[in-house]
Amino acid sequence: AAAAVAVLAWPGTPGQMLAIVMGGILGWLLLAGQTNEPPSSLGMAVSRRTAVLFLALFGLLLITLPVAAKLTGGLPLALVDSFYRSGSLVFGGGHVILPLLQSEVVPPGWVHKDIFMAGYGAAQAVPGPLLTFSAYLGAMIGGLPAAALCLVAVFLPSFLLVIGVLPFWDALRRHAKAQSAMAGVNAAVVGLLLAALYDPVWTSAIHGPADFALAVAAFAVLTLWQAPPWLVVIACGLAGAALGAI
Repeated sequence: AAAAVAVLAWPGTPGQMLAIVMGGILGWLLLAGQTNEPPSSLGMAVSRRTAVLFLALFGLLLITLPVAAKLTGGLPLALVDSFYRSGSLVFGGGHVILPLLQSEVVPPGWVHKDIFMAGYGAAQAVPGPLLTFSAYLGAMIGGLPAAALCLVAVFLPSFLLVIGVLPFWDALRRHAKAQSAMAGVNAAVVGLLLAALYDPVWTSAIHGPADFALAVAAFAVLTLWQAPPWLVVIACGLAGAALGAI
């Protein structure tokens, strides 16, 4: 709850980072002794030198891409910078990144807010990670080349971080304090998801009683009758079009 309040009161990357850091600190302080036995080793060998190199590359790109994008002023580098930074802050699933992506592509005028939300809705109806939504945004901005560029940029931080932490992960996840901190981070991420549900999803989609009734009906169909998500998305799209025509 505190994480949701913090993010809504302080929108954007700073609020999200503050909520995640505070969640980790509170988990470290308050959840000591409430840890579980970690699973077996990941069984993947990466040398520490290689890991440090990948972590350094991750940090270097995170710092230099904004500077390079500002100095050059070109769209391709600006896209790489925006989507790389957004991909670097994904904790707990792709839905957390939704406000970050919106703040990167809507205010500059790259993608209209309605087109952004339409793509997000369509992404819920297809299998696969939500971050593939980045390819849709890139296509709306600059066609197929931009789609490929944005997709690679948003996933690149994950690849660099996974390889970078592998040699240290087995020891870290067995550390009681580290487990407590991660439990706090996971709790904070639930608050981030709640904040994302409100803004931009709720504020962009619920404009009156009819919209609210449609959302409640869709939620009931999904949870009580477990209807296929793609079918619910299509039905809601048709219902929304009907409501707009009235």
